[in-house]
Amino acid sequence: MSIEQFKQFVKKHPKLIEEVRQGKKTWKELYNDWYVFGEDDDMWDEYRSTEKNEQGDLVQKLASYLKHLDVNELQTHITNVQQAIASIQEVVRQMQHTKKDPFSFRKD
Repeated sequence: MSIEQFKQFVKKHPKLIEEVRQGKKTWKELYNDWYVFGEDDDMWDEYRSTEKNEQGDLVQKLASYLKHLDVNELQTHITNVQQAIASIQEVVRQMQHTKKDPFSFRKD
């Protein structure tokens, strides 16, 4: 078993990274356990992430975000973006009507 295989194992089990960051485990401890017990051992069950849980977390985060969203502020931002786009379109329209290239420079 190689370190590259262990890295792939950690990528499949991102909760292991959290354990190390929180100081609950060290990389050496995790590597030794992985080397001795293998990646199919039941001890890794708590670190296996299920797609269903990840989707549930995403839905919860989205619901929380929407709950705290200020609709009036959002409308203000949308209006500002629309005005900026209209201004850009007007500049492009004016540039198309002129025959000269506004970005060309003459040599002195």
